[in-house]
Amino acid sequence: MTTITYIEHDGTEHVVEAENDSSVMRGAVDNGIPGIDADCGGECSCATCHVIVTSNWMEVVGRPNDTEESMLDLNPEREPNSRLSCQIVVSDALDGLIVNLPEFQM
Repeated sequence: MTTITYIEHDGTEHVVEAENDSSVMRGAVDNGIPGIDADCGGECSCATCHVIVTSNWMEVVGRPNDTEESMLDLNPEREPNSRLSCQIVVSDALDGLIVNLPEFQM
């Protein structure tokens, strides 16, 4: 299990334990985190699981692939450290990960 903190736009924090080999999106959905709708079920085709990864975690999380990039390009609140949480695989290396949820998803 890996601890992930999801921070809503208003500052409300949700600390959850996520299953390794699942996704950061699945950790949010399984724990009822508001703002992660995951309309496509994790298929990288809707961008309703957009998160903003804190900058100190970007090297560990990595950059989006081309498919994810094209979905993020449609997003009005995209930041340089934006990712789709369905594309981030949970592992021990992500223990303590902090992601912020954009305002428009709330």
